[in-house]
Amino acid sequence: MAEMWDWSPRPLARLAFGLMLMLSATVAAAAGDALDRPGLVAALCGDAAALGRGAEAVIGSAGSAAPDDLAFAGGVLRGLLDRRLACVGTGAVLLDRVGAADGRDVLTGIPASATGGRSPVLGLRQRGLVEAGAGIVALLTGATVEARSAGLATLARRMGTLPEADAILERARTAEADAGLRRAIAQAMQAAALDAPDPARRRAAIAAIAAVPSSAALSRLTSLKADPAYIADPAFRAALDTGIASVERAVAIGNGLALAYNAVSFASILFMAAAGLAIIFGLMGVINLAQGEFIMVGAYAAYGVQEAFRWLAPGLIDLYLIAAIPVAFLASACVGIAVEALILRHLYRRPLMSLLATWAVSLFLINGVRVAFGSQNLQFGMPSYVSGGVPLYADFIVTWNRLFAIAFAAVTLVATLLILKRTPLGLDIRAVTQNRDMAGALGIRTRRVDRLAFGFGSGLAGLAGVALCPIYSVNPGMGANFIVDSFMVVVLGGVGTVVGTLVAALGIGGANVLIEPFYGAVAAKVIVLVGIIVFLQRRPEGLFAARRRR
Repeated sequence: MAEMWDWSPRPLARLAFGLMLMLSATVAAAAGDALDRPGLVAALCGDAAALGRGAEAVIGSAGSAAPDDLAFAGGVLRGLLDRRLACVGTGAVLLDRVGAADGRDVLTGIPASATGGRSPVLGLRQRGLVEAGAGIVALLTGATVEARSAGLATLARRMGTLPEADAILERARTAEADAGLRRAIAQAMQAAALDAPDPARRRAAIAAIAAVPSSAALSRLTSLKADPAYIADPAFRAALDTGIASVERAVAIGNGLALAYNAVSFASILFMAAAGLAIIFGLMGVINLAQGEFIMVGAYAAYGVQEAFRWLAPGLIDLYLIAAIPVAFLASACVGIAVEALILRHLYRRPLMSLLATWAVSLFLINGVRVAFGSQNLQFGMPSYVSGGVPLYADFIVTWNRLFAIAFAAVTLVATLLILKRTPLGLDIRAVTQNRDMAGALGIRTRRVDRLAFGFGSGLAGLAGVALCPIYSVNPGMGANFIVDSFMVVVLGGVGTVVGTLVAALGIGGANVLIEPFYGAVAAKVIVLVGIIVFLQRRPEGLFAARRRR
């Protein structure tokens, strides 16, 4: 038996060498295929054909290469695109900046001179391959979600020309920690599967895309109707028709939800703008044409708070919007109290003069702000809690800025009702609103109540300005966009009633947003105005008539 084995040194050496190869192959399989770094550098510094082969080698090995090799390849390719790669002799130097005289050796990282070096010239085909390779490396090794997303976008543009795309996307999806980007990678994999030659895989991809409906998915599926398989393969045609119908239904529902959400957010702003006007008009009978400018004062007060945080506490800049709430209320309230004390208290018995006076105040405030701040839109930094949103269904995204406006309006409504129902000032306001002469005879200082109520109503408009900051443009003329709608809300809801103001704001705001996509903004306002006029012909006191004592 022993004679069957040759124990001489040469066969033993061959056996040992074979075992070493097997071990090294096992380690390479576990850690990823090794990239030939010197070969890649030599190819990128060669002629156009060699350069293209080098980029193709990076793309072909991206699905299995080790992470450090991918990072190396990505740095070299990015340097090539940025013209920071200088070929010197048989090696290459990566420059710190374009045009620098020295940098670091690509292979060793040792400082090296780039004197006499040349920058490789990229042809159209070579540039496309290098950009694809750099994008793939960014997708697999990018340090930030934004970098990896940009890499995914680059890969998606060349999906049809890269047979390695499936392996690359699968590796990226497995390693990705961000849920949103992982969904995007999965969708890219499904899009790639739509072009696969296997009919079963294509049908599965159609079902997977239909399960995550969006306008982009609908467009992608609809484009497949031009595919020859749609005519030739009944199973493919049935799967595609079913998927398109499902996505169309989901997109329609999502668009409806988005319209309703925008309508509620606009109605929230409208309610805060009109609530103070309802109190002022119901209490004093003053048609305050400067109410829109009190909204503008609140928005500019919020801007002042932002700038104060930027200079004094830049680390807490995200909190400026919360801190601006009391500041905007007090700023608008103080301006309102000053207007009432200096002008309106002399004109209570002269409604036409009070209307003209408030119009003059609005012009004064607009031009005063233009002189002080200019007429351009203010630049607001959006805190994290009002930036972005979360996809809910199809194309419907719950944006945090509009959700902030809705929640803010709800809190304002509750606070206003508590003040009017549970405080001495609220009791006095309700008493004066119902019967001014009787309230004065009972010892209520009606002039003081007028002043405080005017300030309170102006402060509510200032709060509307804070809510507008994350959504609309803030400029001196912003109040004019809300004053007409605010008066329509007050008249329709019933003069002096907060609940009527809320219901009317929901109705008018919702009608404007729902009609606007079909007929335009101007036609929407005209249709709503005509509807209000017709309604008031039947019910002149509005939806909720305020109780008055005689």
